[in-house]
Amino acid sequence: MAARSPRGFTLVEVLVALLILAIMAAMAWQGVDGIVRTRDASQRQLEQTLRLTTVLAQWQADLAAVQDTGTVPPLAFDGAALRLTRSTPEGVQVVAWWLKPEAADNNALQRWAAKPVTGSAALQDNWFASQQLMGGEPGEVRAIEGVSQWQVYFFQGNGWANAQSTGNVAAPPAGAANGAAQRMALPSGVRVVLSFAPGAAFAGTLTRDVLLGP
Repeated sequence: MAARSPRGFTLVEVLVALLILAIMAAMAWQGVDGIVRTRDASQRQLEQTLRLTTVLAQWQADLAAVQDTGTVPPLAFDGAALRLTRSTPEGVQVVAWWLKPEAADNNALQRWAAKPVTGSAALQDNWFASQQLMGGEPGEVRAIEGVSQWQVYFFQGNGWANAQSTGNVAAPPAGAANGAAQRMALPSGVRVVLSFAPGAAFAGTLTRDVLLGP
């Protein structure tokens, strides 16, 4: 009896096997791709949250160090920018927070800080420079993107009020001449409300209250 020759796979069987392997590979790739995309999205969200936390910590540190020199306003908000003078080991520093327009309802919150100084004339120059910011100046940092608008309130008296409204009048310093110019008293707290643009990393609004020193 003659030996039976071994039977191989037919072309159809090979094609079916290749098709099954291709489908399984595509399904496996989709699963891996989904995992990678989820990981990348989570990493971006974490980085954005950490950045927001860092920015808010800097905001609080600036306000906690506000110093009234009597030369320039220690804290002022004109609707576009919040400016303040803060004490540092090297002297007094002028800091400005402002919203830089970039697109419709999509702006960037910027922070600018001048070099600390010890003289009144230099402090006045830095304060004037903080009112002329155009973007790209040395000392400027891009803080938060995707902000549609912001609002700032001061806690004066017994409640929150628009930071642009007239505040309490501070008592003149000891030894001041009669008729000396009145100065506005520092508020006891500052509130910032950030509204985020659609599609930004954060949604809705964020409110942060900071108490100032006595």
